[in-house]
Amino acid sequence: MIKADFYQSDGKYREFVISGHAGYAESGKDVVCAAVSSAVQLTVNVLDALGCSPEASTEDNVIRCKTNGDGSSSAVIMTLMSHLKAILLEFPQTIKITIRRCKYV
Repeated sequence: MIKADFYQSDGKYREFVISGHAGYAESGKDVVCAAVSSAVQLTVNVLDALGCSPEASTEDNVIRCKTNGDGSSSAVIMTLMSHLKAILLEFPQTIKITIRRCKYV
């Protein structure tokens, strides 16, 4: 299962962490993993293009992205979450979406 953790404070989304595998199909043929990976890459690129200074890092099966939390970045991150919810409706039990409170402001 893919874990998608979204972090917010003061009603604004500031960070997300995506990890794991969907388990929908074998590696290299998993359309859910491909869709999520593409959506996450697009999100980081849009944040960068809007000047939101995303701090993105990747590890094995984990991507973290932290932003300045302004209105634009929060809206882009909310759009990613909406997109993942749409994928989840199509492919149940492949993504777990959690909203958490930021430990920083």
